[in-house]
Amino acid sequence: MGELFRSEEMTLAQLFLQSEAAYCCVSELGELGKVQFRDLNPDVNVFQRKFVNEVRRCEEMDRKLRFVEKEIRKANIPIMDTGENPEVPFPRDMIDLEANFEKIENELKEINTNQEALKRNFLELTELKF
Repeated sequence: MGELFRSEEMTLAQLFLQSEAAYCCVSELGELGKVQFRDLNPDVNVFQRKFVNEVRRCEEMDRKLRFVEKEIRKANIPIMDTGENPEVPFPRDMIDLEANFEKIENELKEINTNQEALKRNFLELTELKF
């Protein structure tokens, strides 16, 4: 990962990218870790920006991943840190990722619901026993 220090020489540049190539270009620049992006439209509402749907999808996937991570930590399952960042997926792979995250989230929610029902039943049966 690149480092951005004041003492490093930097150049301010403005990129104009075709919409079709923007995703791949920005992901490659991100992989290099040598670029800092500046918002040239800070006064524009987030929902009025181009690619707002893609950003929402990414935020939703991030929310689902945080939920899964929380459940893993709650179960005291160790999470291995490889120290590496995964490669940026291609746009067509994002659909599969979304579907997988959705499936995992739904399964975890169902497991949590079933676990609560089992605990409730156990407590009721324990009370009846005494």
